[in-house]
Amino acid sequence: MTAIRPALSPEGAPAAADVFSEVLAICRSEHAVTARFALSAPWGLASDGVPGAMIRLARHAPYWLEIEGAKPMRIEPGDLVMMRPGMPHRMLSAPEASATPFSAMIAQHARGTRGENPLVFAHGGGGEATEMFSAQIWFSAYCRHVVLSVLPPFIRVREADLPMAGVLGHAMQGLVEETLERSAGWRLSAARMGELLLVNLLRAHLLASNSQGSGWLRGLGDPGIARSLMAMHRAPGQAWSVATLASEAGLSRTRFADRFRALVGVTPISYLTAHRMALAAQAMEAGTMALVRIAEDAGYESVKEFSRAFRRWSGLSPSAYLRQEAGRLAGVTLGSGARATD
Repeated sequence: MTAIRPALSPEGAPAAADVFSEVLAICRSEHAVTARFALSAPWGLASDGVPGAMIRLARHAPYWLEIEGAKPMRIEPGDLVMMRPGMPHRMLSAPEASATPFSAMIAQHARGTRGENPLVFAHGGGGEATEMFSAQIWFSAYCRHVVLSVLPPFIRVREADLPMAGVLGHAMQGLVEETLERSAGWRLSAARMGELLLVNLLRAHLLASNSQGSGWLRGLGDPGIARSLMAMHRAPGQAWSVATLASEAGLSRTRFADRFRALVGVTPISYLTAHRMALAAQAMEAGTMALVRIAEDAGYESVKEFSRAFRRWSGLSPSAYLRQEAGRLAGVTLGSGARATD
């Protein structure tokens, strides 16, 4: 099979943004839950972490954010913060303020099925006011395994440093306000806006940090490695080898293999396998394709061969993986725990 070659820039290499788009185009938001908090000093809220990606924006007074493993940070009004799924954290009006568990606030103020409806509440001692907008977004399997997994524990986009942050902040606030009105189509609107927020927050983070991060994000900074990544993403089922990928990159086999591992952190074939498995996991969770077809699309000649590779990647058989994810989604939609809407 002939390799699919990407469109080239005038210099003969695809722009990193093109690969970025190829990766993020596969990400889908399954579900989004929003919240608006009216907070007055002194106040504090503590979360054990939530299963979705959490995006927060504050207006009026600043606040302090404490995340495990990091020093307390003063977050200014208009700054956007996104935390990876499962990240414990505390938000405080001042470093010395005590924190109330989010679970207690949810139990007191949530209306209807947890994890389904917007959450609104007021909390604090009546002093200086902070208005908090948040969106918890559950992303599809590919996004969880490929995108969120290579991000730092949290991303902060400062409004003072990047004009785009202001635009994203208004979009974030508009998302929350729109869901509170619960007009026709609000659930779908929230989910799609979640995808746009993720894409633009990542772009803003990369611009602000002047860094390509880790994993495939770091590989985007190298034209040859970016070409090989593009090739794998556009034809994941092709019988790629280190030699054919090196040809896509315009490098010798040895130089390509060394450079890919140094930048991306894994071998080219390990990356390809993980990419295929993440795509397969997304297809499995969608439930619209037979496993034999999923195996073929991933480049495997039999379901048995694919299942062995999937177990090596995930630690679970395809059927066990689906049972695990079904339980995860049931916890979100049925409100099996307060973590679903922290």
